[in-house]
Amino acid sequence: MRRRKRKPYFETDDNAPAPIFAETLRRVHFSEADPMGIVWYGRYPLYFEEASEALGRICGLSYKDFYETGLRAPIIEFHIDYYQSLYLDEEFKIRASLIWHEGARLNTEYGLYKMNDTLAATGYTVQLLTDAKTGEACIVSPELLERCHNRWKAGEFQQSK
Repeated sequence: MRRRKRKPYFETDDNAPAPIFAETLRRVHFSEADPMGIVWYGRYPLYFEEASEALGRICGLSYKDFYETGLRAPIIEFHIDYYQSLYLDEEFKIRASLIWHEGARLNTEYGLYKMNDTLAATGYTVQLLTDAKTGEACIVSPELLERCHNRWKAGEFQQSK
């Protein structure tokens, strides 16, 4: 089998701040595995979502923050690459990284890692910020995102891997 090379999904400017990330530890639940004890491929997006929620809480872009400011962030692109299966009762790490973008959108990369740090899957989402009342896309970055960007540029989210 030919191995795919792991590379970032999003290109960034050399002057862009480093990604903001969140990592969670998880164990495969009984309801997530098929009769052979292998995680069903449709569960992987839900794992990504768990880390995405943690990431949003870190940088002030949680679902609650969106609701309170009258914004929504629907996913307009989703991609996943599978490398190796996860199995019933296996522990693994989920990592979500928010990648800098100047526009009114969120570019997030994900990785699922086995406990020996090998990749099980990677992927990405692109979310477009929209007005909750009209459904119209935000042409200009809304205040909520600008607050996050300002904190990000100020180095408030500097993290070590």
